[in-house]
Amino acid sequence: MTDRTNFFDKLLAAVESNQSLLYLALDPDPETLPPQVSMTGEETQIFVTDLLSKLKCAIDQTADLICACKITLGFYQSLGIPGWALLQEILTIIPPHLPVILDAKHCDLNTSAVFAKIVFQDWRVDAITLSPYAGFDQVAPFLLYAGKTVFVLCATANPSAEAVQEYPTPNNPFYLQLVRLSQTWGTPEKVGLEVGVLPDMLARIRKEAPERLILVEGDIAVENDLTEENDLAQLLAAGLSKNGEDLLLPVPPSLLAEKEPRREIEKLRDSINKQRLRAIEGSPTCELWLPDVCFLQQEPHRDLILQLYDIGCVVFGDHVQASGAVFPYYIDLRKIISIPQIFHQIVSAYADILKDLKFDRIAGIPYGSLPTATGLALRMERPMIFPRKEVKTYGAGKLIEGHFQAGETIVVVDDILISGKSVMEGAAKLKSAGLNVEDIVVLIDHEQGVKDKMQANGYRAHSVLALSEIAQTLYQANRIDTEQFHLLTAEH
Repeated sequence: MTDRTNFFDKLLAAVESNQSLLYLALDPDPETLPPQVSMTGEETQIFVTDLLSKLKCAIDQTADLICACKITLGFYQSLGIPGWALLQEILTIIPPHLPVILDAKHCDLNTSAVFAKIVFQDWRVDAITLSPYAGFDQVAPFLLYAGKTVFVLCATANPSAEAVQEYPTPNNPFYLQLVRLSQTWGTPEKVGLEVGVLPDMLARIRKEAPERLILVEGDIAVENDLTEENDLAQLLAAGLSKNGEDLLLPVPPSLLAEKEPRREIEKLRDSINKQRLRAIEGSPTCELWLPDVCFLQQEPHRDLILQLYDIGCVVFGDHVQASGAVFPYYIDLRKIISIPQIFHQIVSAYADILKDLKFDRIAGIPYGSLPTATGLALRMERPMIFPRKEVKTYGAGKLIEGHFQAGETIVVVDDILISGKSVMEGAAKLKSAGLNVEDIVVLIDHEQGVKDKMQANGYRAHSVLALSEIAQTLYQANRIDTEQFHLLTAEH
């Protein structure tokens, strides 16, 4: 079976090469199925063989007009053993350049780890849909696989679902709470959203999740078959991101039944692209243009910044800093240790800087950066020490915890650089024990001229993020308004 490694890379490549946001659902209309109770084993096998031929034909006709394929697991399960065999066969005939989404809507906590291994390692699909009612614990096993993506089912078009989705009030519905929460579970490349064909609902979800990939489930209306609710133009206006992206739409089954399905699907694709062009017309953020659409050239740490904001690490209001100064905002990084996916990204960002530095050991400054230093030590397989914030009056009374030899070079890790006082005090303790400290690495630099101050004291300071970069990214993503942007970028 062809190895399918990175969902987003494959998806973007397919969108670019085929100029399409359409996906092909490799499932027949349930109404065409014979009654299962009357199907003998032989009849089932004949039906499966015929279905394989039809699905292969659909793939051949659309492979250069779509950006992905979606497989509904429940349908294949309903056919029993022949259905499982058919699923395996389908996975082998999908062109390797097209990503595969398994529409499983898996919702069982107890089997999540095993099922994640089956779909991502054994079947090698690229993405999966999950019903997240059991919470993050159910979703987490699927997020452990690099390059794979999870689509969280947050809203359906089923009329009877309204009683649940709109609870407790239409102004603050459950489905929007789910959208907000799911964004704390992973980056946009790891966690997308699955939504039914309802433009009004889709518009509210897009507003809450401006940069998330949305998988639309259902039958979209096409030309000459418009309804008020399912009008294609309304759907695109509601679901496209500001750059005319981040929306996957199904090829309508009715088009596959046409005499010339390829021509009809191509017309639909071109109609969608016209709407995309309208969405991005005049956008100043587009730096790379393709034949019909433009793609945003993203900042290297954009996803990380948005994740930090979404989990509440950036808050506004007057707050006293450790230095005693009062800022109109506060950056609280204590939360990251409770969210493994974000913590992993942060450790990786630090590691990208540390890999180019020369050092013997890693030192974390108590208390905020100790988890990060520990993660870096494990990731880079380098020993760790740390200077105590206060010397113990009992036991060994050590100033430095951990094993070291005088003369070794230490790289110091801290979380935020505001005044530089605490990190230089920690470095001084290390130097008092005969250790060399040349490099200090932090996650966020407040850009108050502290790096120059540290250089004057003999230290090279490095940062993953600058506060101005955070402010600019949040402002461009509509996370903060103009006033909040100026609060973050003003000198204090």
